[in-house]
Order: sequence, then structure tokens, then C-alpha cells
Amino acid sequence: MTARSVLFIGGTGIISAASTRRAVEAGWQVSVLNRGKSSTQRPIPSEAEIVVGDIADADGIRAVLGNRRFDVVADFLTFTPDQLSARMELFGDRTDQYVFISSASAYQTPPGRVPVVESTPLRNPYWQYSRDKIACEDILVQAYRNHGFPATIVRPSHTYDHTSLPFDGGWTVAARMLRGQEVVVHGDGTSLWTLTHTADFARAFVGLLGQPAAIGDSFHITSDEWLSWNQIFAAVASALDVEPRMVHVPSDAIAAEDPEWGAGLLGDKAHSMIFDNAKVKALVPDYTAVIPYVVGAAETVAWFSADPSRQQVDAKMDATMDRLVERYRIG
Repeated sequence: MTARSVLFIGGTGIISAASTRRAVEAGWQVSVLNRGKSSTQRPIPSEAEIVVGDIADADGIRAVLGNRRFDVVADFLTFTPDQLSARMELFGDRTDQYVFISSASAYQTPPGRVPVVESTPLRNPYWQYSRDKIACEDILVQAYRNHGFPATIVRPSHTYDHTSLPFDGGWTVAARMLRGQEVVVHGDGTSLWTLTHTADFARAFVGLLGQPAAIGDSFHITSDEWLSWNQIFAAVASALDVEPRMVHVPSDAIAAEDPEWGAGLLGDKAHSMIFDNAKVKALVPDYTAVIPYVVGAAETVAWFSADPSRQQVDAKMDATMDRLVERYRIG
């Protein structure tokens, strides 16, 4: 029996790399389309075929692929409606399932109710990234309804791997903890958040590939572990073997000081976002997220600690945090 084929557009990112590995393990015939740049952090499995091309060059991709078809095309690199229109034209006749990676930040922000389900309205007035993903989803829904375009929409929430800390500024926050400095926590730190290890995400994601029941539908994939931001900061501090010194700062004040940081907070992280995963579990019944964040945080800190060159501090973010801490420190 011939293995089913999947083309991953991308393949070295936090989400796509784990999904590529999982698909290989599950017996898929995996091809990865990128510019030929593998990653030392997230290498492409040797069993996968690398198709060299720039997804922005549609004519070049057509030349590279010739008349090839794939059972599934999974697109991790489309972010705007213009890009999506080009991908649909390029792959519409080449696949039986086109999987578009959207974002859980597309859901109504702030949410009207939790836990969030797939029928929760899509509306994010704060973050252009999310609005672009919503616009892409609208195009795919109409294409499925009007023409049967075989789209599946997947909405990851905050998904991480060994290379990523869940904070704006990344290692800058950890460096402050190690220096004994205060760190900025938005709001009062009690809003609930969902962090999903990429290996957990990949198990559910690959389970949706090739599923006729997934076509024309949308799914989020997250962990079922809900943590407050105070708990998330504490988990990283524990992995660093330090006591966290947290200063709570209103998200509006952070946005006033740093609009880019603020957009990600007001459009995403500042609000409690927890999810009901019953829908994806109905199609992938063996899916359970098994990696708690306390384990993930230790894995990430170990990765940074193994090579000091990875421990990059953002001087601008560090200075912004200094100003906010000075203004909002109690006592």
C-alpha cells in the first residue's frame, strides 16, 4: 500500500517542525517545501524530501513541482489574504486537503465566554496579525461553500518548543530573574493562559491530516492545562532556580510605553484564554496533551543554558522593563 503524501509549506518553525517529525513517524510520505535552509535547532527528518523553492515565487514553485499532487498540503507560511489567494490558485488542483494554519488569537477578544469553542465569534480589533488570519478564514469558508475547496482550518494557541520562552522579550525576562531584578507581569497576573508544547500539538494536527470529516471545518488544538501568568513566571523561575520578583503593570500602561508589546497583550495575552478541545478529540480520539508547562519550562531553560550564545538580551526591552518597574514597583 502506497503511503499517503503530505507537502508541508515550511517545516522548520516551532509548530511545523514537530508536525513534520510526527507525520514521518506516522508513516506519511513527507515533502517539505522551503528555500533549502534546514535548521540546526529543528532539523528536517532525513526521511522527508526537501523541495527547494520560495513560496512567494508561484511560477518557480510550479516549475519545481511539475504535475505532482499530494493527498494533503499543510500551509504554515500564509498570513494575508493576498498570499492565500496565490496559494489557493497554486495548490487547489494539487491536493485533496489544504490545511491552513490560522491562530486562536482570531477568536473574539476579549472573549465573551470561556472556555473557547470553535463556534466562538472571530473578532480581534487590537492586532492586525489576527485580523489578517480572520480575513483568510473568511476566504476559505466561502471557497468551500461555493466551490468545495477542500480546506481545513487549524487554530493553534500559544505553542512553544525547547527554544522559546512565553514572554515578550524572551530570554531578557530570564536574564532579569537571574540578575535578581524585577520582571514585568501584565495586569495582576491572574488571567488564565494556555501553553501547548509543540510535540503535543503535532499529535493532534497529524491526526487531522487525510480526514474527510475535517474538510470544510475548523479546529483549535491546545493543551488542557490552564495556568495564570503568575504561575507561568513562577515555573520559569523555578527552572532557573531563583525566586521571581514580579511587578504587576496594567496592560494599557505597557501598551502606552511600547505599542508593539501592547498590541500582543491587548490583542491576545491580557485576556483569559482557555479552550474546549472536544471537537478535535472527536476526530483524533487518542489525543491528550501530556507535557505540563513545568516540564516544558525546564526543557527550555536547559536549552538556553547549554549555550551562552543563545542567551540574547534585548536591550531596548530591558530598558522598557526598567522604566515600568520603577513606575509600578510597590514599596
